[in-house]
Amino acid sequence: MITINGLAKSFGPRTLWSNLDCRVADGEMLAVTGPSGAGKSTLLNCIGLLERPTHGQILCRGADITRFGPRARRRFRRDVLGYLFQSYALIETATVAENLRVTMAPKGQRRAVLRDALDHVGLAGHENERIHHLSGGEQQRVAVARLLVKQPSVILADEPTGALDRANAAVVMDALREMSAAGAAVLIASHTPSIWSRCDAVLELSAPRPVDEQPGASAGSRPGRGVQAART
Repeated sequence: MITINGLAKSFGPRTLWSNLDCRVADGEMLAVTGPSGAGKSTLLNCIGLLERPTHGQILCRGADITRFGPRARRRFRRDVLGYLFQSYALIETATVAENLRVTMAPKGQRRAVLRDALDHVGLAGHENERIHHLSGGEQQRVAVARLLVKQPSVILADEPTGALDRANAAVVMDALREMSAAGAAVLIASHTPSIWSRCDAVLELSAPRPVDEQPGASAGSRPGRGVQAART
């Protein structure tokens, strides 16, 4: 599904990573790890077409998405991509149902699909509650329900359990695992070892270095800007 070839990202004199190679297949969960500042969120943002890499390719089913124009980027985000933010990225003044309807398709199916998604994350009967009345854990479960109704092929999750207690974190990870089992390629940026253990592979990003220090290696070998562990 996602293939990264020779990817690099620099900000002025600082290189986050270079010569980065990685592959995430359909139905696979990849944990992206590394110290703060290593560029975990930046890598997800490049895949999500929110930022541009400095060099390299990101292929989705063979198409180089880094070359997409504005219209193709919008279609990719609408039809392929799902994002799960640590900050939830919900419309706080809207209801739970209104937040889910943003990504929902045919009107005839909306009520049943919405009800099933909320039941799946333990929020049945909360359709008409305003987002700002919910706890942080409940808001993240709404964000997960939004993914369930959209059914994206690629899911980018940026520290999705960082602000959650153990019970809510388990709900989030169980849902991501189920979407992966259904065929989605899931990438999770996380500092948490218990999250890594739920994934099929780990891509470890090292600390950034000055641009004139060229590592000359890539994910899958040491030393380098990232190491993709063997599948489990």
